[in-house]
Amino acid sequence: MDPVFLTVAIISGLSLIIFTIAFLRKFQDRPQPRVSKPTAVAPRDGGPSRVQAVRNQRARMRANAARHQAALIEEEPAAVEAAAVEEETASSSQNVEFVDKMGAKKRAKVEAKMEKKKAKEAEDQMREMRKMEEQKNEEEKRKLEEQREEEERKAEEAERKAEEERKRREQEEYEAMKAAFTVEGEGYDENEEENKDNMLKDFIDYIKSQKVVLLEDLAAHFKLKTQAAIDRITDLQATGELTGVIDDRGKFIYISQKELEDVAKFIKQRGRVSITDLAESSNDLINLNPVPVS
Repeated sequence: MDPVFLTVAIISGLSLIIFTIAFLRKFQDRPQPRVSKPTAVAPRDGGPSRVQAVRNQRARMRANAARHQAALIEEEPAAVEAAAVEEETASSSQNVEFVDKMGAKKRAKVEAKMEKKKAKEAEDQMREMRKMEEQKNEEEKRKLEEQREEEERKAEEAERKAEEERKRREQEEYEAMKAAFTVEGEGYDENEEENKDNMLKDFIDYIKSQKVVLLEDLAAHFKLKTQAAIDRITDLQATGELTGVIDDRGKFIYISQKELEDVAKFIKQRGRVSITDLAESSNDLINLNPVPVS
């Protein structure tokens, strides 16, 4: 039922009850007609006493009826008032019960609203915390990425400088090697750069073609001192132009890159290889016979 309609109905009922009570009290305050007591009629001289007795009885009955009616009139306002009070009490009880019900519903509604608000605030707080955590993680990842890029840049820079230094050193060694060759025979001009390059190439090609050369014979062939020939071979090994070994008999054994790979493959396949096994297999792995160089 509509609360407004119920409230209006209660107010209208209370107004009607109050109006009825006021009307009854006003009616009660009006002066009541006084009932005169019947006067005894003296019997006529010589009249019959029975007639007089009947009259007296009727008078008493009328008096009793009048008193009874007056009592009813006096009791009626009290009864009406009691009924009004009872009805008002019942209405008040219903009103209190209605108010309690309305209060409980409103309280439940308010509590539900507050719970919803708290849940939303907690959710917003969790969302904000997750957002801050994500931002923190992103910032850490960004810093790590920048650090990694900086380390890579430094490593590349160091590698570039090392490569430049290696090339510069190789070039210096190469130039020093060319300058170290002395020409003592005719047909060579030590001041000519082209002749130096040709002599260095001839030196390397001669060793590769002979495979095994006696250092003294090599020095004599190129008109060098033996120590100078040894130094040149050592420099060429450092630059990677020559690969091989100098044995204890004063010989240089040239080993090509392919032969080195074959030896490494042999050792890898055999696992543990002794010096004796390697020496026995060296004739198959390394060619010690002279070969033409294109």
